[in-house]
Amino acid sequence: MGWWSAFGRNRGRDGKKTGPPVHDDLVQRDFTAAAPNRVWPADITGHRTTAGKLYLRAVKDVHSNRIVGYSIDSRMKSRLAVTALANALARRGDVADCVVHTDRGSQFRSRKSVRALARHGLAGSMGRVGAAGDNAAMESFFALPRNNVLDRRTWSTREELRIAIVTWIERTYHRRRRQAALGRLAPVEHEAIMTTSASQAA
Repeated sequence: MGWWSAFGRNRGRDGKKTGPPVHDDLVQRDFTAAAPNRVWPADITGHRTTAGKLYLRAVKDVHSNRIVGYSIDSRMKSRLAVTALANALARRGDVADCVVHTDRGSQFRSRKSVRALARHGLAGSMGRVGAAGDNAAMESFFALPRNNVLDRRTWSTREELRIAIVTWIERTYHRRRRQAALGRLAPVEHEAIMTTSASQAA
């Protein structure tokens, strides 16, 4: 009779169906890389303040787990995704053929995002709808600031929250948070050692 449960149909965010992928899944849940700038998972998360929501888009290099680029804005538009990618490219330089892996959010399927990848010779990759494990590298990263900083208090303004996010990424995560996967090194330490080793080998 054309009836369905109010909870049985997945209509995506804001009642809208998620669109088709514009890239194949090139990662297949393998978030490892033998060298820097091979695989960059990316995603967007939001957090509330009294003044409204603030969104963070982050791009991570799985070789060192360093956040190589990020952008913060009050609106979750394609500009948020493109700016974070531009920041990553400014930090890393020539990264042609690097795989940039995301979910199927409209920001990542937008023409601006697709053009940005093509312009710099990057390979786009997308996971499935509703499969958090397809971008587990970013899910696990976003859980860290939520548990350790963001959910521990109420934020009055977006600027206050923005400063807290930047401080946590640059000071705590990059330089103080040692990771078992990196041999008990912080991301910046790991990259410094790997760079030195590569230079000596050359």
